[in-house]
Amino acid sequence: MPPKYYSLLILFFGFYSFGQNIVINEIDSDTQGSDQLEFVELKSTTPNFSLDGYVLVFYNETNSSCYYALDLDGYFTDINGIAHFGNNQVTPSPNGIIPNNRIQNGPDVVALYLGNASDFQFVSQPGTLATTTNLVDALAYSNSNTAPSDLMATLGISVFTNENVTSSVQTHSIQRKNDGTFEVKLPTPGRNNDGTGVSLNYISVSTSIPVITEGDSFNFIFTTSQPVQNETLILNFTLNNGSFNMSDFSGGLTVSIPVGQTTGQTGIILLNDGLDEGDEEMKLVYQPLPFGYVANNNNIIYRVYDANYVVQSYGTPINPTYGLVTPTIPTGYYDSLEGLSGNALKQALQDIIANPAVVRAHSYGDIWEILQSADVNPANSNQVWMHYVEAPRAKLDRQTESSGIGKWVREHVFAQSRGGFSGGTSSTADGINVWLPTNANDILSAHADAHHIHAEDGSENGVKSNRDFGSDYNGPPTTQGKWKGDVARALFYMVVRYNGLSLVNGNPPDVSNNMVMGDLASLLSWHTLDPADDFEMNRNNYIYTWQMNRNPFIDHPSLADYIFGSNFGQPWSATLSTQTPFENKVAVYPNPASDYLIVSGLEGTSKVEIYTVTGQLVQTENFDNETRIKLDLNTGMYLVKVTNGVQTSTKKIIVK
Repeated sequence: MPPKYYSLLILFFGFYSFGQNIVINEIDSDTQGSDQLEFVELKSTTPNFSLDGYVLVFYNETNSSCYYALDLDGYFTDINGIAHFGNNQVTPSPNGIIPNNRIQNGPDVVALYLGNASDFQFVSQPGTLATTTNLVDALAYSNSNTAPSDLMATLGISVFTNENVTSSVQTHSIQRKNDGTFEVKLPTPGRNNDGTGVSLNYISVSTSIPVITEGDSFNFIFTTSQPVQNETLILNFTLNNGSFNMSDFSGGLTVSIPVGQTTGQTGIILLNDGLDEGDEEMKLVYQPLPFGYVANNNNIIYRVYDANYVVQSYGTPINPTYGLVTPTIPTGYYDSLEGLSGNALKQALQDIIANPAVVRAHSYGDIWEILQSADVNPANSNQVWMHYVEAPRAKLDRQTESSGIGKWVREHVFAQSRGGFSGGTSSTADGINVWLPTNANDILSAHADAHHIHAEDGSENGVKSNRDFGSDYNGPPTTQGKWKGDVARALFYMVVRYNGLSLVNGNPPDVSNNMVMGDLASLLSWHTLDPADDFEMNRNNYIYTWQMNRNPFIDHPSLADYIFGSNFGQPWSATLSTQTPFENKVAVYPNPASDYLIVSGLEGTSKVEIYTVTGQLVQTENFDNETRIKLDLNTGMYLVKVTNGVQTSTKKIIVK
């Protein structure tokens, strides 16, 4: 745009903006922690100004298009001409709620228009391009010294403000001064930026108990910032929210605070229906408040824990059980593998788990439902088990916005970017009866293959990112690592199920779509040290009901060594996978061995004995937990017997 026209636009915008009845008065776009205190504030020249016919629009500098729009119909400014819209933890409570982390940090622009949210496409990106049509006011902002220059040129804005110019800890907001310029200081949501205006009486609400469970009785306690004047304050509120309704509780939804007092309360009784319907959330919403009163917190979500959750007979991964969950392997499912070896064995296995006549591909949207059963916490049916952090989380706390902090997410074990299947399926949940056929070359369906997608903590998911397992990623340092075998078996499954994917030793370069991950040696060790337990078998059984294929490395753990490990090239038989859980725990390596042998995977005092194939004892040693044995043996085959208490395991090794 030629400079002279740019200058004209600036002059036009300045006159156009400050001549309006309402302007953007303040924005806090970048707050500490989980971005739950962000807001935009408007100010009208007259009090109690109707916002009908106005819409707030948020523009992204990257593509100069709308990423969110909020209809303002039905809202009014207050006696001071103020109305603010933001996250539900902003105090005083916003007039309207903007989802957490929805307001981008910038460099971006927020604009006020005459119109409706339906005038602006933002569900899919890029959204509606920035326009001056029906523009009332606009504010350019950033959390750095980088300006949203393209948007500023389009909308005729001459100045932008860095919200963090005076602080690097995201504690300030951008505020309009009385002369129309902007400054940066501590936020003042719901109040005049200069501290003037009518002092309002703010109402806060709290509960008499910190944790609310079905069957509890408790009080809602309402407190005003100033004593009630003139007449008794009557407050009405509702609690309905989704499946939580009047059938779930009894008690009063009205509270009164007498003149001269600051506190009132009402009792609520939560009804226990004896059924496990899952945890629910009630939402306290004030009915219209009397003149002069403002909600300090509103639209408050309270978690109601179901008292009738189911506890499974099997253990969690950190307290594993074995043999309690019966595998639901169809008769003859693995028969075609008998006696095969090497690449022929791998191909035959792929023919089973990628059979286009049987196997089904679902959407990424379905994964939410699948994981709620596949990764259910055995100790509480209303929670999922998060693998890397080895902890449960409420099913209700799944990620629905861009921030995963405090939420559980869908973690791809084989990193999407590495595998070349990122975004390969729909985000719409279609249900178990809607599926597409698939085959071994259908790499895009790996995007929603539940056998390698686990429930995970959102923050830890970011830490893991697309890193290789082993020396690069070993999980949080304070956990037991009881997820490692699960991860190994998921990756073994993936590289057999999909053509092109592979596992290699070491840490291969982090290259998008290279279809390679590591470290194979670590994964083989993890597979042995953390054997498949009942939690994993239940997972395998449930995913089969959706995808009609199984993870064979859970059903027959020995397949890993015959396809990826030291037994490659040897004929495989199902009888090789009838090991007891103790035998699965015992790790004896390397095999073949030369000058040393490591025995690990045990707890407490154990004994190792090495015999020739004719039964002659040639070496013995007692040890605790793990040992490295120096070998001085002739070349040949030997039997290694490991004893721990009353349990024994015997394995064959080759010495060369």
